[in-house]
Amino acid sequence: MIDLKKDNGVWIVTLNRPDKANSLTKAMLEELAQISMDASGDARVLVFTGVGKVFSAGADLDEARAGLAVDGVWERLSNAVSAAPCLTIAALNGTLAGGAFGMALACDIRIAVPEAKFFYPVMKLGFLPQPSDPRRMAGLIGPARTKMILMSGQKIQADEALRWGLVDRLVPNDALMETALELADDARSQSAEHVAEIKRMIPMVGSNSS
Repeated sequence: MIDLKKDNGVWIVTLNRPDKANSLTKAMLEELAQISMDASGDARVLVFTGVGKVFSAGADLDEARAGLAVDGVWERLSNAVSAAPCLTIAALNGTLAGGAFGMALACDIRIAVPEAKFFYPVMKLGFLPQPSDPRRMAGLIGPARTKMILMSGQKIQADEALRWGLVDRLVPNDALMETALELADDARSQSAEHVAEIKRMIPMVGSNSS
């Protein structure tokens, strides 16, 4: 359900559960976190994408009912993505919802297809968001818009997400991975140490130093 392709320093991680809208099980989340931690070695670029028309609908419903919705694995994953010393890109092939936000918010760059929608219905469902998500989201789009998503349950269309700064570029579906790889080109050509050093020089979104 998680596919990993390594190509000359670029690691492409694909959520491959389209029949379930790429909803995430605990095993998938743990695998994603481990890949992100392993990227501290050879990887210069780490790209996250998905199969189908949805990037991820968030937690697997059956596992969510059994406690996954409030499991610490979500925060471990987003922190592992944030700490990865390489360029991280979320290539959002479709809608981003719920806990899957954490992985995308923790990336350095987010690109999305024009059909994507963005929503995080924690207020409606009676859950709290992952602890770092509100901070990272507010760092990108400001506190009022963050409250619109987390507290008012607004579903944001891709063009609005671009204007807000929630995503950095909209790309047609057939050019999504081509664009992600183009963004990866310069980092791919350098050493992992050089990529990591430049990343260390840039304040992290939502961090206390930003």
